[in-house]
Order: sequence, then structure tokens, then C-alpha cells
Amino acid sequence: MVRACAIVVAAMLAAVPASGQTRSPSAKPSAKPAASSARRVEAAAVTCPSPLGIGVATKRAFCDVPIGRTPADGITITIPPHRGPTTLTFDLHNRQIFSEDLVRAKRSYARLTATIGVLTMDNTLITRAVVQSEYRTAQDLFDRIGGGAGPGGLKAVAPTGVEPIRVELPAEVGEVCLLGEKLAAKRQDADELFTGPGRPIAIVSDVRIEYQPAPAPAAKAPAARPAPKKR
Repeated sequence: MVRACAIVVAAMLAAVPASGQTRSPSAKPSAKPAASSARRVEAAAVTCPSPLGIGVATKRAFCDVPIGRTPADGITITIPPHRGPTTLTFDLHNRQIFSEDLVRAKRSYARLTATIGVLTMDNTLITRAVVQSEYRTAQDLFDRIGGGAGPGGLKAVAPTGVEPIRVELPAEVGEVCLLGEKLAAKRQDADELFTGPGRPIAIVSDVRIEYQPAPAPAAKAPAARPAPKKR
């Protein structure tokens, strides 16, 4: 009898795990939170009051920047729905009138310094941008613009010099404008300073916005249908 009891006890002990506890089902790993959308870089939505045209070499769209006093006078850039700060980038050029006659006469030299402002739509200045370049011949031009009456169908106005501009914008800003402030021009026969409103003093191209898209709005649950009325 004692031997039989010992065998039963041994069998019971063998059925118990070494830890002395039964194993609970392994818990499922918690789902990881959805990764936030990556930042995008894309061409910005630009409203250009005075488009110059398309560059024959770069195929860029060039836009005049006029001197102005209110956002309505300038170039408007709309930022897509976003989350957090955004980054505005563009290339800023001086605005040069090309003349073959002045080049041949060696009287075409110009050193141009254009200053523009980046503002919110309530006319608050975010930052200023400056481009300075020297011009002597057509080789100093950044590009030529098609659609003109000059030789080869080119316009006399051309971008010269290039200054890459990068502006960090606060999260709450959804629209900005570019306004010209002043142009200092040094030529062989005179120095000039232009500050009068309405005068185009610079050119912009390749306007882009870097941003993190806003999350998509949650889908609304379909409205419950009313129960049919009993007859």
C-alpha cells in the first residue's frame, strides 16, 4: 500500500513543471503605433501676378518679384495641409535686361543687389532674402526666357545670378507671400536705388515646400437606419 501511494505521488510531481507553476498563455505583443507620415518635398502652389515665362535651358517657370506694400502686391505661396513646421525653398535671381549692343560696346556691366521679404498674409515679416550678382555678357545669365520678340524668340529680360533660399515656417502658417523691398544697381555710368512700389526687382524659380502631411480625417460611421414602422 505504501509503495502504491509513493508511485501516485511521484506521478503527480512529474506532472508539475519544474518551476512549480503552470504556464500562462504567452501574451500577444502589443501593436506598434502607426508610423507618422514621412515629410514630403514637392513643388509649391504659387500664384504669380507677373509670370515671365519658361527658361529655355532649365525649363523652369520664372516669376517677377515686384516691390510692394501689402501681400496682395506680391507672389502668394500656399502650403498644403500639414502638421508641424514647414520649410520653404526657392531660388532667387537678379533681373537683368540683355542688350547685345551694350555688350559689343563694353558698356553692359552691372552689379545688382535685390532684397525681398517673406511675409505672412497679415503683413508680418518672417525673414529677408538677398541676391547679388555681376553681369557683363550673356555668359553671366542664369537662363534665357522664351516667348519674346528678340533673336531666337527670346525675351530681353533674363535671370542672372542664383541664391538658394531656405525659410523655416511656423506650424500655424498656411500661406506666405514674397514682396520686393529694394534694388541697388551699380553700373558704369551711375549708381541707382529703387524702392518705389510696383517695380519688378528680382525673379524667383523652383519654389518648393517640405512638410509633413496632416493626418487624414477619421471616417464617420454611417448613420443608423431608423427601424421600420409596424403596420
